[in-house]
Amino acid sequence: MREKGEQGEAKTFLLAGGGTAGHVNPLLATAAELVSRGHQVVAMGTADGLEATLVPDAGIELRVIPRAPAPRRPNGDAVRFPGRILGALRATAAIVDDVKPDAVVGFGGYVSTPAYRVAYRRGIPLVIHEANARPGLANRLGARWAAGVAVTFPGTNLPRAVLTGLPLRKDIATLASLIRTGQAEIPRARARRLLGWPDDAKAALIMGGSLGAARLNAATEGVIASIVGHGIHVVHLTGKGKAEESERLRGKLPVKFRKYYVVKEYETDMPSVFAAVDAVVCRAGAGTVAEVSALGLPALYVPLPFGNGEQALNAAPAVAAGAATIIDDARFTPAALLLGLEGMLLDEAKRREMERAARDIGIADGAEKLADMVEGVTT
Repeated sequence: MREKGEQGEAKTFLLAGGGTAGHVNPLLATAAELVSRGHQVVAMGTADGLEATLVPDAGIELRVIPRAPAPRRPNGDAVRFPGRILGALRATAAIVDDVKPDAVVGFGGYVSTPAYRVAYRRGIPLVIHEANARPGLANRLGARWAAGVAVTFPGTNLPRAVLTGLPLRKDIATLASLIRTGQAEIPRARARRLLGWPDDAKAALIMGGSLGAARLNAATEGVIASIVGHGIHVVHLTGKGKAEESERLRGKLPVKFRKYYVVKEYETDMPSVFAAVDAVVCRAGAGTVAEVSALGLPALYVPLPFGNGEQALNAAPAVAAGAATIIDDARFTPAALLLGLEGMLLDEAKRREMERAARDIGIADGAEKLADMVEGVTT
């Protein structure tokens, strides 16, 4: 791995991805790392995905192509798809011919498919990164042509896959580095002061994300009085518009316990929340699992019960290593939540063992590893 500050030949890279945070966040982390090494980066996405705001806000140029998601059933979208994909391919070819990238880097999703095809046809080196343990269709296609294939989780079924981990946001990667080098006491103390918690509090973060919060919210609301009664402090991120019942229950707690239970719809300063807690209860999206493991936090994962089962696969390495436990959505009851928190927080030996296991499997420098791969395919 190249040392920070060591400059090689400046190159231009086209990064393709968008639609969801799972595609955009690793793209932005990789872009930031490449720019820090003196390279020029241009991103490619759509006008209506998250990238439309997040990429320009990060100071990265965004080139836009038309949306062309592959249809999942025979309907009107299937009839219109050939024309849409042709339009996306033409727009992508025009961008590639204008940018003249030394390599194309794709993060999956329908935005990446045209980039993969055009890079292959133009003979431009291609690198793909797969966030999930179960690869998506675009990356299964792109891997056949790629000079470099990077994956977040071991065992991901792509040819020539190299385990790089997920490119993490800089603020999360920095906190992970502080934790791993035993220098996290200052951010931890600061975060706990902001929450009004003592330094020795046993604390957990419970969050379900925008789509999967209902089950986790209901379980938390059903047992929060017992949780705080055990001396456990909780930050509960309910999801936008979903905090009313949790706030009502917080108001019914004995006064001395109300400060134990912090309810928010969402949080923009996630590093501060992560610094304040000792364990996490959450869904098992690739980004969440990668961040929690890199931070060395014990976890209880409740995978979303729909999709293609990728969330359970994302959590599997952490569970196998002893860094986490997993509960099916249908079995995630208030009693299961309380038992899980007690195991992670009140059993000191178990918590320390889970922390060590999480640090062993977590990868905090995924952006650097992926940037090394990208540079490597152009030398």
